[in-house]
Order: sequence, then C-alpha cells, then structure tokens
Amino acid sequence: MKIQSIDLYAYDLTYVHGEYVMSKGRAARRQPSTLVRIATACGLEGWGETATLGGTYLPTSAATTRAALGELAPALVGADPSNPALAARLMDAALMGQANAKSALEMACWDVFGKSVDRPVAALLGGILNSDFPLYEAVPLGEPEAMAAFVRRRADAGIRRFQLKVGDDPHADAARVDAAAAVKAEAGNDDLLLIADANGGWTLTQASIAVREMAGLDVFVEQPCRDLSDCALIGRRTALPLVLDESVVTLGDLFRAKTEAGAGTVNIKLGRVGGIGAAVAMRNAAHALGMSYCIEDMWGGDVVSAAIAHMAASSPPESLMHVSFFNDWTNEHVAGHMPRSRKGRGTLPDGSGLGIAVDRGALGAPLATFS
Repeated sequence: MKIQSIDLYAYDLTYVHGEYVMSKGRAARRQPSTLVRIATACGLEGWGETATLGGTYLPTSAATTRAALGELAPALVGADPSNPALAARLMDAALMGQANAKSALEMACWDVFGKSVDRPVAALLGGILNSDFPLYEAVPLGEPEAMAAFVRRRADAGIRRFQLKVGDDPHADAARVDAAAAVKAEAGNDDLLLIADANGGWTLTQASIAVREMAGLDVFVEQPCRDLSDCALIGRRTALPLVLDESVVTLGDLFRAKTEAGAGTVNIKLGRVGGIGAAVAMRNAAHALGMSYCIEDMWGGDVVSAAIAHMAASSPPESLMHVSFFNDWTNEHVAGHMPRSRKGRGTLPDGSGLGIAVDRGALGAPLATFS
C-alpha cells in the first residue's frame, strides 16, 4: 500500500457560544482549520485535521501549519500509510518540530491503517476499554455571573466537567471560580468537576495570589504559569490539585510535571505532541506514573473529535479524567456531526479507521495537492 496523493483543504470553525475568550485578551469567534486527505493507490483514503487556537496560544498558527504541511506532504508520497510510526519518522527526517502539522498527516495514516484491516483505530491502540466517556466544556473568561450562568445552563444539558477560563486579575479570577463553585453547591452536584485554567496567563506573583484566594474551593488549577518551573513553585504553595498542559510537550516534561511540579493530571493535546502515536505514548506513561489525563487538541471539528474519541475509548478508565468533543463547540460539520455526544458523554463512532465519512464535495477545491 502506498500514498498516491495528499490534498490539503481549508475551512473555518465558528464557536457555538459566540466568542471564545481566554487570558491575556485572547479571543475569537472563528478559527481556521486544515484538513488533509491521503489517497492510496488501492483506493482507500484517510483524513486528518489540525487547527490552532489563534497564533498566541502555542508557537504555531494556521499559516505556519499549512506551510509546514507543504514541506511534509511530499515526504510521505509513496510511503505506506498503514505504518504510522514510519510515517512519523519520515516527517521528522523532513522537518524539525511542527508537531501540529505532523499530527494531521499521522492521523490520516491511522485512518487508512484501520480501514485497511477493517478495524477501528481504537482497537489498534490497544483495544476498546470504554463504551462511553465523560466530556468537558470550556467556560469562556467573562464576568462571574456570566460564567456561573454558563455552568448552570450546560450542567442542565448533562455536562459535568467544566474548564473555567481564568488567568486575568487574580482577585477577579477567584471571584469567577467562586461563582461557578456556588452553582455546584446550590445544585448539590457532587459529580460536577471544576478546573480553573489560566492557560499560562498568570505571572508567578499573580498565580500565588490566585491560589491563595481560591484556597478551600473544590477546584483544580490548570497551567497557572507558562513555564513548568514556575508552575512547580505554585504547586508547592497550594493544596489545590494541579493540572499541566501547555508546558508538557515531551515524556521528559511529563516526568518533571509529576516529580517537580507535583501535578497529578496532564492535558494531552494531539497537535501539541505530534499526533496519535505520540499522544498514546504520553497517555500510557501518565497511566504508569499514576497520573490522570485529559485527551483533546487545540481546536478542531468532526475529524479531530473522531481521533479524540478513539484515544478515549482505548484509555484505561481509571486514569481518564475527561475529553473534549470540539464538534459540539463548533457550528460547522464536515462528517455529519460525527462522533456524537449525549448528555455529557462521548461515544466511539461506528466503522473502521476513524469511523467517519468526510463530505469532500462540501469542501470546495483543495488548497494544494501533492502526488
């Protein structure tokens, strides 16, 4: 089996709740996404997707990702897509870094691999351990009352895990978290889980004030500072459980997250670490270290959500905190809004490979084709 051609497609994803707001003034109503289609000489095709959360969330953007794909795709033409590990090595040999671009191409290889053996990707990742799994939703940074109303509304729809966007003024952030915690208390939802996610937006001093102000609340704190060392200092200053995200890129970072920062949970993003294979390695290492994890990506639609579903379905349930289905957060759907969620739970799509059918006719002409 050989890759005959690779197509790149572009489309925009708009946020269903209006404006997505994070710390440091980062806000957007739409995000560009890039789809890749791998076509094989035997007639099979595989799809991958990659999307960034603007250009200031991680050191990448839609334009740089697409430029990187233009260098990576020719290195895979003629390669065997049913060998994702080899595809990853070929991409590493062609271009250093650019994990976000590599993730889309490697994802498409997994899709082809699964279809070639008529098995879902989850089965190829170790087996299906979960028939469904908990989903979380992010709560955009805003006034305390608005954030509390968001939690109340989405809790009524079945969501039980919430990531509260903070990372602004630490006193205001504490008020935001306190308002959300009050919703949990008034509803008596013991299973409601709250995470205060600064996305690295606090300085060391601001983070110290924030965790002091939130002391005693039933809440996790995620990525308080940009640097892992600063997060480690905050971890020593609070009894609140720590989650790390943006600063954990390699397995070495994961080990430091536990041993230096005392983090019990890591947020694993496919595009940040370089694809399904690298994410599975980090997931398995976190499980072995006794850590829990969230599985997601920076952003995306149906294709990214399908890849996340396969990782979630194959994860040890005792270590899986939750995942995100970005196609519930966005209005546009290239694969019929599959996979689907129900009352705050996600399920694996049926079928081999990623288990979804992308409507290529709705995408328009490709940005580029490599053959």
